[in-house]
Amino acid sequence: MTPPETTTRITPAGPAAQGPPRDPKIREAIRQVGVTGTALTDEVGRVIVGKKDQLKLVVLAIFTEGSHVLLEDMPGLGKSVLAAALARASGCDFKRVQFTPDLLPSDINGTFILNQRTHEFDFRPGPIFTNYLLADEINRASPKTQSAMLEAMAEKQVTVEGFTQKLPKPFVVMATQNPVEQAGTYPLPEAQMDRFAMKLSMGYPSLDEEAEILIRRAKRGKDDFDVKPVSSAEQIVAMQKAIENVHVADELIRYIATLIDATRRHPQLVAGSSPRGTQNLFKLSRGWAALHGRDYVVPDDVKRLMVPVLAHRVILKPEPRIKGVKASDIMQGILDSTPVPKV
Repeated sequence: MTPPETTTRITPAGPAAQGPPRDPKIREAIRQVGVTGTALTDEVGRVIVGKKDQLKLVVLAIFTEGSHVLLEDMPGLGKSVLAAALARASGCDFKRVQFTPDLLPSDINGTFILNQRTHEFDFRPGPIFTNYLLADEINRASPKTQSAMLEAMAEKQVTVEGFTQKLPKPFVVMATQNPVEQAGTYPLPEAQMDRFAMKLSMGYPSLDEEAEILIRRAKRGKDDFDVKPVSSAEQIVAMQKAIENVHVADELIRYIATLIDATRRHPQLVAGSSPRGTQNLFKLSRGWAALHGRDYVVPDDVKRLMVPVLAHRVILKPEPRIKGVKASDIMQGILDSTPVPKV
C-alpha cells in the first residue's frame, strides 16, 4: 500500500547536500521539472479526485527515465483513467492492451506480415510502440506473454525474429492488476516485479471524494473526460535529462546503499532488494527533489520513496507472511532503525 502523503519538514541542507555551484541553465532546467510536474498534477487532478500522492508518484516515474509503475488495487478505482489522463495531459502517445489468457507476445510486440506486392516480409509494430503503454490486468496473461515486455522495459527496444527496433522516447509501462478474482491468473514472478520502479495502490475514495466524483460527473454531462496537454514528449525527455544533473552527496549515496544492505540482512526476509532497486531508489530520489524545485537530494527524499520503490522487491519468509507481516512495515522499520546522515 502507498502510505498517505504527509507534510514533510525539510531540514535545511548544508553545502555537502547542495553540492558545487550550478550553471544557471542547469538550475533552470531542473526548476522546470517542478513547474511542469505541478501543471500535470493539476490538470489530471481535474479528472482524478483526491489521490494527489499517487498522482505525484506516477508523474515522478514518467519524469525519471526507465521507471515503470505497477498499480495494484480493487477494480474500478481509477487506475486506467489515471494512466489515460496523464498521457493526454503530457501530450504523449498512449495505447492500452487488455491482458487476457489468449493474448500472444506478437499481439504486444508486433510481427512480420507478408507484403503481397514486394513478396517480402514487413514488420508490423505492435501497441508497445508508444510513449505510454497501459498493460491492463497484466496478471491475466500467461507468463510467456508477460515476459514479452521485459526487453522493452529494460532496454527500450523490441526484438522479433532477430529484428531489433528501438521504442519511442519517452517509454513508460503502467501496468495494473487486481488483488481479487485470482482464479485463472498468473502472478507476476519476482524477476518481473523487479522491473517496475514502483508499486502503488489507489485506495478507495473518502466520503467527500466520492460525492465530488458524482458532482463532477453531473457537470460534465458525459462519461468521458476532457484533458488539455500541458507538455510534450520532447519536454518529458528534456526533463529526464535534467534530472540527471540533480546532486546527490556521497553521504546520501552511502545512506541508500546502507538501506539496501539492511533489506538483504533482515531476519524476516528470504531475499532483499536487487541492485536494480538501488538504482531506482537513487534515480527516483533525484526526480523527487527536482519535482520539489531542488537541484540536490536530501534524506527525506530517500525516506519518502523507500516503501513504494523497495517493498515489492523483497520476499518474506513463510512464517512472517503467514502472520500477516507486510513488506512495507519491514521497510519502514529499516528506515526507523538506520541513522540518517547529516548533510
